[in-house]
Amino acid sequence: MSLQNSKSANPKVGFVSLGCPKALVDSERILTQLKVEGYDLVPSYDDADVVVVNTCGFIDSAVAESLDAIGEAMAENGKVIVTGCLGKREEIIREAHPGVLSISGPQDYASVMGAVHSALPPRHDPFVDLVPRRAADAASDIGVKLTPKHYAYLKISEGCNHRCSFCIIPSMRGDLVSRPVDQVLREAEKLAMGGVKELLVISQDTSAYGVDLRYAEREWRGKAYQTRMKALCEGLSELGLWTRLHYVYPYPHVDDIIPLMAEGKLLPYLDIPFQHASPRVLKLMKRPGAVDKTLERIQRWRAICPDITIRSTFIVGFPGETDAEFESLLDFLEEAQLDRVGAFAYSPVEGAKANELPDPVPEEVKQERLARFMELQADISTAKLESKVGTTQRCLVDALDGDLAIARSMADAPEIDGLVQIQNGFEAGLRPGEFVDVAIMGSDEHDLYGEVAFED
Repeated sequence: MSLQNSKSANPKVGFVSLGCPKALVDSERILTQLKVEGYDLVPSYDDADVVVVNTCGFIDSAVAESLDAIGEAMAENGKVIVTGCLGKREEIIREAHPGVLSISGPQDYASVMGAVHSALPPRHDPFVDLVPRRAADAASDIGVKLTPKHYAYLKISEGCNHRCSFCIIPSMRGDLVSRPVDQVLREAEKLAMGGVKELLVISQDTSAYGVDLRYAEREWRGKAYQTRMKALCEGLSELGLWTRLHYVYPYPHVDDIIPLMAEGKLLPYLDIPFQHASPRVLKLMKRPGAVDKTLERIQRWRAICPDITIRSTFIVGFPGETDAEFESLLDFLEEAQLDRVGAFAYSPVEGAKANELPDPVPEEVKQERLARFMELQADISTAKLESKVGTTQRCLVDALDGDLAIARSMADAPEIDGLVQIQNGFEAGLRPGEFVDVAIMGSDEHDLYGEVAFED
């Protein structure tokens, strides 16, 4: 817990947030509501009257981490409310920690607040109570943010309509529910007014945005926008911020947003999980399998927007994956020359259909394949970054560290990609949230190094 402390008489809540950026946004919404209702957010178990733990439950390691966090909160405080993805598997939590006060699933803000009210009724304040709730909500404006002031996650939908055989997210977060486009754009506008310089657009499936609403039109700033990915991006471009797209499923209409990147309306960055390169394995995964077309599309995207950064994720050692199919994945990686890649050795997830597939890959084989995959990608990433030495990169400063300023280029999303270390950052007077042009002088497998590019 790392929230500000308070010595007021207000009831005090501790909060532990685990999991992905989508869960982080859920945490921000709960924390905002707590503050609106007069609760203080505190940084330690000792100071808290009750502790809320927002859990993750996607893979076994996340389940273990969530159960450990609940156990720690129970041991240190004793009054614990559990929410989030693992809350959908209540029996696991109850078996490990029968004394928790309440358990609810993701996005169930009403249940969390109800549990907090039961355990810790809000303090009556006759002055605050006279303020209409709608006015109190407006006063909170952006609300609590768990990210630095200069960037924010913008969640555009909940849930997912896909049924990938390795994934249990739909059973936890339900089917796709898109937020109306005007609502999203108004939130983005408030974030911009509050000092945010970079928006990270997230969902479970950004490409499917609006399909459940039949792409309904809404008005924002006197102009009609459809509730669909391209229109949303066009609206966000009006704010003059860095806008970065995450979790983009490789539908054909993804091609439509590449020109916006070439025109400088979106960051030239695409987070698109390909997962594998073997058509048969992709079919087992219930993922798109036209690998040749994928390579053609990547080439076309680069022809339209040469500066585009493509990030992706892959699974190695999926049940039934043969040596030849793994070699085809390495061939794909070599040909695609992706900028940023994450990979995982397949791990059975309780409730996933993939667990029923025959011919599981032995653990030692999975780990050997993962090592080979990452070794190849390390060579590709190193060469990609070396090619930027001698260029000037527009960067956003995240922090200061002694004489260094730690920044990110357009190619770097926070937490998951590389950094740009600006050697003379302190000397140049840089501050977090500031844009700066950096002359790149060196690189390694992950990061770039340079100095502020002063004008002559």
